[in-house]
Amino acid sequence: MKQIIENAKSKMDKSINVMLSDFASIRVGRANPAVLDKVRVDYYGSPTPVNQLATVSVSEARVLVITPWDKSMLTKLEKAIQASDIGINPQNDGTVLRMTFPQLTEEDRKKIVKDVKKQGEDTKVAIRSIRRDAIEKIKAKKKNNEITEDDQADGEEQIQKLTDKFVKKVDEHVAEKEKEIMSI
Repeated sequence: MKQIIENAKSKMDKSINVMLSDFASIRVGRANPAVLDKVRVDYYGSPTPVNQLATVSVSEARVLVITPWDKSMLTKLEKAIQASDIGINPQNDGTVLRMTFPQLTEEDRKKIVKDVKKQGEDTKVAIRSIRRDAIEKIKAKKKNNEITEDDQADGEEQIQKLTDKFVKKVDEHVAEKEKEIMSI
């Protein structure tokens, strides 16, 4: 029984971590190197993350500077960024790429907040699905007479408390991200 609960907790943790990494890649008007995390560049036939081919730094609040270690990769980096869904075209000066993030309008911010809330809801659905699977495993143990009814009730209660705790965490992270987006 303890194994089922630990397993559920681990999966719920992973769901929140996935949501947080998605939040980190959301463009919110400030230069953030995390927006490039999902961009892959063809490096000798292998899709490689930008941060393994170049130094990515924030030179000003809204300017990201990408300095490739191999200057021949500059145009490939530029094309990969243009092909991504970031929505910002980098400026190539021959040695570095500069990405200037435009100031977000109120409408853009509201759209981003809507997306953040949807990601939060998707994470809650995943957490509830993990709860359902864990409760089914507990019920199966009861059916096989491996545990008593009291153990089953106790296990289901623990899983529900765990679910409530993680759903609350999701709500807190969503509210925090919403506040961050709207305050820019």
